Amino acid sequence: MKTVPYWLDTRPDFRSACVEPLPDKADVVVIGGGFTGLSCALATAKRGAGVVLLEADVVAAAASGRNGGQCNTGFAHDYRQARDLLGPDKAREIFQSYNAAVDTVERIVREEGIDCAFRRVGKLKLAVSPAAFDDFRRSVDLINREADPEVYAVAKADLHTEVGSDRFHGGIIYPRSAMLHVGKFGVGLAEAAARAGARLYEHTPVVQLERIAGSRYRVTTPRGSMEAGQVVIATGISRQGPFFYFRRRIVPVGSFVIATEPLDQSTVDRLIPKHRTVAVARNLGNYYRISPDNRLIFGGRAQFAVSSPRVDLRSGRILAGQMREIYPKLRDVRLDYCWGGMIEVTRDRFARAGEYKGMYYSLGYSGSGVQAATHMGTILARMLEGDASANPYRDLSWPPIPGHFGPPWFLPFVGAYYKVKDRLAA
Repeated sequence: MKTVPYWLDTRPDFRSACVEPLPDKADVVVIGGGFTGLSCALATAKRGAGVVLLEADVVAAAASGRNGGQCNTGFAHDYRQARDLLGPDKAREIFQSYNAAVDTVERIVREEGIDCAFRRVGKLKLAVSPAAFDDFRRSVDLINREADPEVYAVAKADLHTEVGSDRFHGGIIYPRSAMLHVGKFGVGLAEAAARAGARLYEHTPVVQLERIAGSRYRVTTPRGSMEAGQVVIATGISRQGPFFYFRRRIVPVGSFVIATEPLDQSTVDRLIPKHRTVAVARNLGNYYRISPDNRLIFGGRAQFAVSSPRVDLRSGRILAGQMREIYPKLRDVRLDYCWGGMIEVTRDRFARAGEYKGMYYSLGYSGSGVQAATHMGTILARMLEGDASANPYRDLSWPPIPGHFGPPWFLPFVGAYYKVKDRLAA
């Protein structure tokens, strides 16, 4: 079994990374080479700006290459709870931003000719109890009235047309959701940014940011320093570097994934008859889909822990057990891949984007980053030009998380809390 992400193991090499010294200056310096930074670099370079992107490792290999490959509409929250928290207008705006985000991914794939198996298949969200499905129906009614008339519920009696398991009590369909090969998408996005004129530097961590005046910064790396007319923070959790302000507001949480051996088509058709992306609606739920070569990609928060080789393997064993509980007929299926990664979770699980000390940022996607990060990169490009109107997270306050100054010491307690909540809701 390989302990590298399936997406990274089966993607092409990125061949356009810069090897020459850093320039003395650039109009825009983007820090972070995931989907946010890459899409921002692409959009900004297409507007004619001189763009340098600095990535501490290699492009699209952290959260952007370690997820479940889902590109979904709808946020993780219950719509009614989000409405109570944010108000009806803001809840609607953020919900609809996810529809726009999937559209943005599809547009970039089409315009840049990225071969990444993008498919609009719809998302199936599964209820684990009759009470949960009753909540689903009420939520769908509200979503239909206020945000998206296409979302609909599927009762348990009809659920066999959607999932080959009898463990669930109904579901919600988000028809505009999609899937893609995120490894190939990440490399394709990086190549597109390079073609547009952006200079992408891998293995170039930022170690110091010194404000010169307004939005101008001196950006220092081990390869040298340069002056930026504007700076974009697209670092994700970034446990290193001069990003303490953001680290205090984001909790790094492990997310873990396994991939089976390729399955025959008849088995695939029984597991997920319409080949949708799937999410199990629990605090510690699972998410899964079929890969382009017919593997079941199955993930979840198997542990509230920081990803490491030991934690990843233990999480893989937990996920394998959960997969076989849903699909007992997969008990003898071989697992070919097991990996972990870190997602960036805000306290309220809504992303944040805005300006801090003259720098622009978009962070904290809380498990929905494939579509949201790509979309918000294009929004950041507009924000650099002074247009913040399309930022759905504008005006949201973002206080630091109490007691959070470094490593997330409280993760085991959070995990225990959510396990109890899931048991009580079952």
